[in-house]
Amino acid sequence: MKTSSFILRLVFLAALSLQLAGQGNQVPGVIVNHIPASAKTYIGSPSVCILPNGDYVASHDHFGPGSTEHERALTAVFRSADRGLTWQKISEINGQFWSNLFFYDNALYIMGTWKHHGNLIIRRSDDNGETWTEPLDSRTGLIREGEYHTAPVPVIIHRGRIWRAVENAKSFTSAWGIRYSATVFSAPLGSDLLDASNWTETNGLVHDSAYLEGRFRGWLEGNAVAAPGGKVLNILRVSTTEPGRDMAAIVNISDDGLNAAFDPANGFIDFTGGARKFSIRYDPKSKRYWTICNIVTKEHTDRNAGSVRNTLVVKSSPDLKHWTVHKVLLYHPDVEKHGFQYVDWQFDGKDIIYLSRTAYDDEYGGANNYHDANYLTFHRINNYRKLIKKEISEL
Repeated sequence: MKTSSFILRLVFLAALSLQLAGQGNQVPGVIVNHIPASAKTYIGSPSVCILPNGDYVASHDHFGPGSTEHERALTAVFRSADRGLTWQKISEINGQFWSNLFFYDNALYIMGTWKHHGNLIIRRSDDNGETWTEPLDSRTGLIREGEYHTAPVPVIIHRGRIWRAVENAKSFTSAWGIRYSATVFSAPLGSDLLDASNWTETNGLVHDSAYLEGRFRGWLEGNAVAAPGGKVLNILRVSTTEPGRDMAAIVNISDDGLNAAFDPANGFIDFTGGARKFSIRYDPKSKRYWTICNIVTKEHTDRNAGSVRNTLVVKSSPDLKHWTVHKVLLYHPDVEKHGFQYVDWQFDGKDIIYLSRTAYDDEYGGANNYHDANYLTFHRINNYRKLIKKEISEL
């Protein structure tokens, strides 16, 4: 019986691979950008924003040994005027990394660091992404000097403030994960976001090796989320030493944006996709929180969950505690050189649009590995609210 179930499962995944990824080596979705692995420069940090006129703006940074990520990182910006069917590169930003795009108060912004573990910065564009301000000092976008880590995570507007999660990477160690302290920055609505004095931050919650009975490796890439009842939370990706384990951490943020508090007894939750970067957004019409994330299928539960990025799903929750996986969006049977990861997405009417940092086959031999993506790809989920009644219990 077990052998029969296993065979049926393999047949299902094989059919799914053909259905979702297309025949042969066809790259799924619309290709926004492609960099062959031989360049030793990889596509990172996808972000997407919808402008008031309906155009889409996308960005990604460059990482890897062929890039300048450790000196002064480079981010490319693209625009689509036809709902994602075609894309044009409109600018490059010299000195922008790990960043998200957002539109606020009649301007387009990009917020992140200026290099790998660099200063926290923000830039404004008054021409929809073609030119950008330069963060020269604390009045022009240099929010904090130091060593910071982040990703294209959501910015939310809630209770008269704009909120964004960031990790302070200044630590006694350079070790990944251990060095990251979870924080949330916020600024009053109507204030000049380029002025550092308008941004306040919570205390930083540092790594604690005793968490999860010693299996805690670190938290990062947090989401500022307005929870049911109105409290602001920071929901973070969690790395553990337990194979196949997907978890997230929920940090409570005070109403004034100055205090962050975490209860290790109740703050860790099982969360599909929690070992990789995810973004959570709330849809008031469906009254549900939504996210697009990776899932670890049964074949790969012996691996560290953070390294399994070959299966992408969409899921939702009414309360941030109980989540339903609705649909497999992208899948490839290989986990070594294929990945759909670091997805950033937006609601677009009845649809969801999203960008993936995609490692996939190309005419030059494919990606360096699953992590070192060679494509930025655009995708759409049509009529996403119709998925609410669908549930995938396991894969």
